[in-house]
Amino acid sequence: MSGTALVWLEQNLGGGWGGGCMSMHSPWPRGFQRMRPLAGPSSPTGALELRGRGGGRNRPALGCKASGPPAGGGVSGAGPELLFSEPRRGRAQLPAAPTMAAAALGQIWARKLLPVSWLLCGPRRYASSNFKAADLQLEMTKEPHQKPDPSKPLVFGKTFTDHMLVVEWKEETGWGQPRIQPFQNLTLHPACSGLHYSMQLFEGMKAFKGSDQRVRLFRPWLNMDRMLHSALRLCLPSFDKVELLECIRRLVEVDKDWVPEGKDTSLYVRPVLIGNEPSLGVTQSTQALLFVILCPVGAYFPGDAMDPVSLLADPAFIRAWVGGVGDYKLGGNYGPTVLVQQEAKKRGCEQVLWLYGPDHQLTEVGTMNIFIYWTHEDGVLELVTPSLDGVILPGVVRQSLLDLARTWGEFRVVERKVTMKELLRALEEGRVREVFGSGTACQVCPVHQILYQGKHLRIPTMENGPELILRFLKELKEIQYGTRAHDWMLPV
Repeated sequence: MSGTALVWLEQNLGGGWGGGCMSMHSPWPRGFQRMRPLAGPSSPTGALELRGRGGGRNRPALGCKASGPPAGGGVSGAGPELLFSEPRRGRAQLPAAPTMAAAALGQIWARKLLPVSWLLCGPRRYASSNFKAADLQLEMTKEPHQKPDPSKPLVFGKTFTDHMLVVEWKEETGWGQPRIQPFQNLTLHPACSGLHYSMQLFEGMKAFKGSDQRVRLFRPWLNMDRMLHSALRLCLPSFDKVELLECIRRLVEVDKDWVPEGKDTSLYVRPVLIGNEPSLGVTQSTQALLFVILCPVGAYFPGDAMDPVSLLADPAFIRAWVGGVGDYKLGGNYGPTVLVQQEAKKRGCEQVLWLYGPDHQLTEVGTMNIFIYWTHEDGVLELVTPSLDGVILPGVVRQSLLDLARTWGEFRVVERKVTMKELLRALEEGRVREVFGSGTACQVCPVHQILYQGKHLRIPTMENGPELILRFLKELKEIQYGTRAHDWMLPV
């Protein structure tokens, strides 16, 4: 991939790049607007424009030209999506689909001109250092584990590979050297802030092995972006997203023989960042620990991947709220949901449909984003999912389904509020075609029933094919397993 990058910076950024220029809910410096392809959303070689809010195309502060990244050899040569995009007002958001085309150039210039350490709130202590993939230390295990029997089903989250990535951070010295070491238990101080005050965040991503035996990561740039937003929200140390991704790629490369080849299998990648403050008290951590573990997995839910689930929709239980942290992937968002999940099982349901507000807005399904495929009240065929308003986690698969559907251009694709009243009316009028959840673990999961206010609402998802779900799954698998080349995939 080659092209010309035009980098435009606002004239008066000045000292705004230093500490204290950021707000908690907007991880972008004043004056930074967005990075987008000048040649259009479908151009693989479109130039990039970085525009200041007060600037314009006729007032460049800096112009640079660069050829595209190398064809292989790490993150910068993978044809990745942009790491940076304009966030929704007041909230962090995943990069928009139109930025994908000029991805590699975006990473290069974002890395050279907009290092993450400049884009931070709070004290400059966060900018003390960034670990580098070039400094990665490797210690191979002397006692390799036995790999799973390919003839037996893989249980999600129970088997781990031989190695893990570990990077330590201290306020005084910054990030230490990253290292890949044998998989082992962690040693934590009993007062560790990650244990006491939920100073902990994580990500979930997958690597797939194609029929060509090549291993590829699925849209990992979006996970790095979301992980950094979560870290800033917990006042944990910043990191260079490109460097972390390259370390993860190297880890997967070391354990690539663990990537399963069976149907609906993959290697689940779990990055974790915890506060490791060895003292009691709710405060910023002076120590942190970043680690990544790998897990060969099959289907997330027992049975066939297309088995539909039933949902408990009870407004008495709330997963997240406006002004909270529902749109960040923090461990504290998940623990409290276990009790509600057990309540759903008691009432004969597999998952929870989380409602919010007096109008009972649909937000998420279990740990998944929710989609409805229906004919809207205005008679237009529509795919709708709740908008990213601070309550919804910006899922990577969610974004992927929106991107695919918009590429098809066959029906309206909308992100907006949806209430139970709307859904009930659509069911009564026979306008609902399919309801489903989406997430990294399960990909796409059909819904066939909702228990709401004592009534079992039958959802005709399976009676309708489910045509859209099967199409999404087919396209996702073609991309993830390398049947067709796509710039969403990072070769390992």
